[in-house]
Amino acid sequence: MAKPEYSKDEIRQMAKDENVKFLRLMFTDLFGTIKNVEVPISQLGKLLDNKLMFDGSSIDGFVRIEESDMYLYPDLSTWMIFPWSTERGKIARVICEVYTTDGKPFEGDPRNNLIRVLGDMRKAGFTDFNIGPEPEFFLFKMDENGKPTTELNDKGSYFDMAPMDLGENCRREIVLTLEEMGFDVEAAHHEVAPGQHEIDFKYADALAAADNIQTFKLVVKTIARKYGLYATFMPKPLAGINGSGMHLNMSLFHDQGNAFFDKNGEMELSEDAFHFLGGLLKHARSFTAICNPIVNSYKRLVPGYEAPVYVAWSGSNRSPLIRVPNSRGLSTRLELRSVDPAANPYLAIAAVLEAGLDGLRNKLAPREAIDRNIYRMDAEERQENHITNLPDTLHNALKDLAADDVMRNAMGPHLYQSFIEAKNLEYNSYRTQVSEWERDQYLELY
Repeated sequence: MAKPEYSKDEIRQMAKDENVKFLRLMFTDLFGTIKNVEVPISQLGKLLDNKLMFDGSSIDGFVRIEESDMYLYPDLSTWMIFPWSTERGKIARVICEVYTTDGKPFEGDPRNNLIRVLGDMRKAGFTDFNIGPEPEFFLFKMDENGKPTTELNDKGSYFDMAPMDLGENCRREIVLTLEEMGFDVEAAHHEVAPGQHEIDFKYADALAAADNIQTFKLVVKTIARKYGLYATFMPKPLAGINGSGMHLNMSLFHDQGNAFFDKNGEMELSEDAFHFLGGLLKHARSFTAICNPIVNSYKRLVPGYEAPVYVAWSGSNRSPLIRVPNSRGLSTRLELRSVDPAANPYLAIAAVLEAGLDGLRNKLAPREAIDRNIYRMDAEERQENHITNLPDTLHNALKDLAADDVMRNAMGPHLYQSFIEAKNLEYNSYRTQVSEWERDQYLELY
């Protein structure tokens, strides 16, 4: 979805013509949670002049209370009027960057961090990093108090239709709403697991793609509630069925076009594509903590449920971590299959871009493609093919992240330190819990 270029006067006129009464000023915290400051339309002038302040000390991973005053600088290209309205008029949103009181981009803002890493990309001679996300989610029924249950809304499976897929009407309205908001939806279908859905939208440049993912999540949750359903992007809400991923299709561009395409190259891939791939494979274990950032992420990354668990690549099968889809020319791309929708999209995209740039800088060559089903290999065969595992817990992923200077740089010192501290606390809290599984297995046995 192309980003329009709006002037301040155009935004003032649109707000007046569309009877906008409230502004939702959106930004994203360390954990990928959408935050917003809602103000009346009377504050539009102050916002457009970069003079609207908020308390940063109340946001996870931002600042201490003595440094709390922060400014919201709007990205005018993200101005959007929501299709739904209240009795008192419409609501418009604009995505903002967080700035300090001395007028500098705040280093703890994940969106600012992605902008910084995109600067590294341009210094390396590239113009765009395009991302096509494939986010999956579950729809659960809600109880009489409006709380989510673990009761699925259907018993459907991959590509099923009504009456098996009872979420079809909800999904259809999500798609129509997204299209009203300017999204170019390419596909929408029921996924493998009961109650699981996927909606794919057209690729965009990295910053717009991250913005789109956040907007998408907001729309999905909003429309689901209209149908008495709760949409969750939790990677593995139920045991025994597939979890939700968010595959990232990525391509790098320069002035001559798609930098990954070479008609005369092996598999019609350029040297840049192979070096970028080499960087992704080298840093895969390290960026897993960023792309799979919660304890629950690692309940999805297990064999037997289609999620990748092995560091390898292929052009022909879906068991490795990275796949090269068949399309060539402008559509040449790499598909990273481990990312899940709990990831902060700004941090995840920054991490995979920096990993690929490291591959380009150091001309890293990937090992040979693995075109067999890795799930059917035993440990000895995997070792012979130099196939390593992804981390199997958040704890192990954090250790890999801490040992990788390139991935630490992809986050910047402020975000990295806040992330490591918060995630170690999360894992330590998890370790102290005793699950129902443990009681079922051990209580009477011991």
